[in-house]
Amino acid sequence: MEETEILTKLKNKFPQQVKDTFISLGMEVAIIDKDYLFEVMSFLKEKPQDYAMLLDLTCVDYIGEEPRFEMVYHLFSLSANRRIRIKARVSEKEPRIASLTPLWRNANWLEREVYDLFGIEFIGHPDLRRIFMYDGFEGHPLRKDYPLRLRQSRIKLRK
Repeated sequence: MEETEILTKLKNKFPQQVKDTFISLGMEVAIIDKDYLFEVMSFLKEKPQDYAMLLDLTCVDYIGEEPRFEMVYHLFSLSANRRIRIKARVSEKEPRIASLTPLWRNANWLEREVYDLFGIEFIGHPDLRRIFMYDGFEGHPLRKDYPLRLRQSRIKLRK
């Protein structure tokens, strides 16, 4: 399929940082170097690109591969009525990537969810702490190597 205008702009603006671009199920996808996430996302948010909405961000665990984790970001442009997916791989040895909270306030909660369930640390996040699991919970339950029947220590109920 033919490359779109936004993917061409991304490759021209970040020739070394954009590793691959393609179209999957009608959506533009760019795979980038994780160290340039904030710069790429800032560029996409600016006009004329105008991807002003961060719809979602999540993580995928490719156990056995290195880098093991893949961060996936979905952006939406209201003016162009278009979506784009940005992906960046994160190492298991150093599971860290830039926080997007300075660009999109809703990244705060989404990043906390990924931190809690996958253990990815977001550099520059204003309040990175668990959001679903209690403070004494050990491990990250959405990692594929998390034991299915692991018993966590009990916590006392609040009265």
